[in-house]
Amino acid sequence: MAGRNPVVEALEAEIPASTLYVSIGVEMDDRIRNSVRLAANRGIPVLEATEAQLARVTDNARHQGIALQVPPYEYENGIELVTGLMSDWNNGYRRTPPLVIALDSITDPHNLGAILRSASAFQADGVIIPSRRAVGVNSTVWKTSAGAAARVPVGQVTNLNQALDEYKNAGLFTIGLDGDGEQSVTDLPLATDPLCVVVGSEGSGLSRLVSEKVDQIVSIPISSELESLNASLAAGITLYEIARLRHKIV
Repeated sequence: MAGRNPVVEALEAEIPASTLYVSIGVEMDDRIRNSVRLAANRGIPVLEATEAQLARVTDNARHQGIALQVPPYEYENGIELVTGLMSDWNNGYRRTPPLVIALDSITDPHNLGAILRSASAFQADGVIIPSRRAVGVNSTVWKTSAGAAARVPVGQVTNLNQALDEYKNAGLFTIGLDGDGEQSVTDLPLATDPLCVVVGSEGSGLSRLVSEKVDQIVSIPISSELESLNASLAAGITLYEIARLRHKIV
């Protein structure tokens, strides 16, 4: 991560980081001073670096004399995460039915970050993403999630369709969000069961195979047929309605 604004914002959001690099002789401003202070308070090493070292660390990005090294995110196994939740549920170790969100090829990091934030707000147990052709947890996701990426586990699966089969075999019901769904999220009988909510991609929505795989296609009532909701907003509304139907909120 490079640049004065991105680095200080990342540190303020407490994105995990291993090292802060500051260019030797850089002209200090409030953003660099704050970055150094925040890093020191969190115990993140602050190292002076030459221009050549910063260029190498940032892959020749426009670094403005400062860069933050962020370690790769450690994903959970998306199958083991869900089967573990179901095992706890079946054995009476948890009172609330498991709830996970699976993302069908979401590519915008802002959407993933916002979905993680909604998942945290409405007590979902995890977010599942495919390992290919989908955005992963990067610095933009960390920042957009406002810390939720540290609270909500993210599991990866190789094939979402196969994962949905395994989730159903483990006892989860699956629903897919689509504007043409006949069942409304405001009156969802499956809300109180162990549930996986599948959110489609920003452009094309749910893929055909996923649409055929889920137990039910669900829609969000909106006032105009000409309007549509983006993926993260649709996920947030759905999670709110599930929480309401589960009597977590009024």
